[in-house]
Amino acid sequence: MTCKDLLLSCEHGGNRVPAAYRALFPGPRAARALESHRGWDPGALDVARAFARRVGAPLFEGRVTRLLVELNRSPHHPRLFSEFSARLPPAERAMLLARHYYPYRDAVERAIGVRVGKGQAVLHLSVHTFVGTWHDQAREAEIGLLYDPARPGERHFCAEWRDSLQAMAPYLRVRRNYPYRGVSDGLVTHLRRRFSARRYVAIELEVCQTLVAAPGAARRETIAVLVDSFLRARSQTMPPG
Repeated sequence: MTCKDLLLSCEHGGNRVPAAYRALFPGPRAARALESHRGWDPGALDVARAFARRVGAPLFEGRVTRLLVELNRSPHHPRLFSEFSARLPPAERAMLLARHYYPYRDAVERAIGVRVGKGQAVLHLSVHTFVGTWHDQAREAEIGLLYDPARPGERHFCAEWRDSLQAMAPYLRVRRNYPYRGVSDGLVTHLRRRFSARRYVAIELEVCQTLVAAPGAARRETIAVLVDSFLRARSQTMPPG
């Protein structure tokens, strides 16, 4: 598999509120929510852009806050809209989807479809971050690799990537399908239904936010380890393009 067959996405890359919807987020409570992990994945876009620069792969960036519309949920998911945007009338919610939800998801799906249509296999890496403490409990990993266990290509790739990460950075705790399940509702779950396991391999990378919030040198080292270990795993598991 060559760089042209790798595709990157970052569904929660920003917490931007378009001008037309700013009235939905008044006051300090909304401001705090927008700055928190509820509003976006801090550091995820930096990691995704580092991958894109190093491997020369296309990156799809979702920069509208997930509190407006959740790009990583299916259209009928109960948390597609937050308490801030759910108050919109149905017609305005439909317009919101047409402006910000479907263009992003359709662009990713279309790019994969073009490659698959040419007989190429696509490796899709979706980049996210997670908080180190959840409900007063410390998370038990710094890196999570999410995949569908029923798809051998994803299972084998994540095993190789985990081993490569542990060899390069033994101080990092790497777990598979943690802190979330790899088959939970999301963009890659939708795309797995559209494309066969033979042509489409989808991995969600979850990085603890404490790593990407670290001071410059430590942060750069973490990103370098992630990218280099990914490239090593890819060379060992993916077929040539």
